[in-house]
Amino acid sequence: MLIPRFFDHLDKHLKTNRVLLIYGARRVGKTTLLTHYLDSTHYRYRLDSGDNIRIQELFGTLDFDRIIEYAQGYDLIALDEAQEIPNIGKALKILVDQVKNIRVIATGSSSFNLAQSASEPLTGRKKTLTLYPLAFMELLHKYNRFELREHIEEFLIFGQYPEVAESKQREAKIDVLQELVDSYLLKDILTLEQVKSSKLLMDLLKLLAFQVGQLVSYNELATQLHLDVKTIARYLDLFEKAFVIYKLGGFSRNLRKEITSKHKYYFYDNGIRNAVIRQFNHLDLRNDIGLLWENFIFMERMKYTNYHAFYGNRYFWRTYQGQEVDLVEEKDGQLNGYEFKWSDKKHREVGPKEWSTAYPEATFQVITSENFFDFIT
Repeated sequence: MLIPRFFDHLDKHLKTNRVLLIYGARRVGKTTLLTHYLDSTHYRYRLDSGDNIRIQELFGTLDFDRIIEYAQGYDLIALDEAQEIPNIGKALKILVDQVKNIRVIATGSSSFNLAQSASEPLTGRKKTLTLYPLAFMELLHKYNRFELREHIEEFLIFGQYPEVAESKQREAKIDVLQELVDSYLLKDILTLEQVKSSKLLMDLLKLLAFQVGQLVSYNELATQLHLDVKTIARYLDLFEKAFVIYKLGGFSRNLRKEITSKHKYYFYDNGIRNAVIRQFNHLDLRNDIGLLWENFIFMERMKYTNYHAFYGNRYFWRTYQGQEVDLVEEKDGQLNGYEFKWSDKKHREVGPKEWSTAYPEATFQVITSENFFDFIT
């Protein structure tokens, strides 16, 4: 069963003489989303791939006449893996500026390649969608709430990449995840000339995998890997832009006891995190259940809010005395604090004392394995 994606109906995002950019990590389903849409569209379309050398040459020339001729007679041009095309931003600008009533969809597996080459030339001419691994709210098309709850251990361990979710056997899920990590995870990053060592990148990811939800010190990472702090910061930035990890900053309104100089990092997918450290044991054999739960809930909440156009900010909150709120959402001046706990055993009903004192108008809620559905769906 093909699980419908939140962006299945791309028509509402398409406009004439505008580019619809669809970003996302490799193998999250961008090509499937695109081809599924094209199968049902009434537009006369042309689909090509940026991996095609002929297409790379055509658009790379920036030849107005050839590009206009290429699109002649079509309502829609679709380019998969568009980041592989030299000068793609300028080429897409030619399309939408010179071809009357044309619509364009371009997918890209890494935001840094496609965004850097597309953003400036396409200012005012594009809309961007980001596709993630399957969200829980998308999985409700296949399972009901009871069934999803029954499968929660599976999602915490193997994550929600489409190929993983569709694999029936445990061994097949592990094989898919190991292939993703070994063959695709760092592929975009390693194409950059400045990055030579895949081992260093993987060692850095392993360190982050054990520090999910914790404060990360660049200096400590640099010391452990025998690198300078600037290199660590650059590698982390590349991981972010390749949709491997997400950086969360600290919240403060200038209280001197609040931490803002460090960050937390979450993996976009639990399965990728576990594949990096090659750890797929059952939950009753693990000592990192709390970490897995926090990463899972944080990312599911991010998918949900991003898909529903949440125009706010996300932070963590922590004091030097150790009081902490896992996630703070700020929107229109309202603060909402959340703590993530796997166990539904007795827990506090109000936020940490200093949180409640400093921000008395803020809300606070503990998200557990019992009450999480409404938070992420």
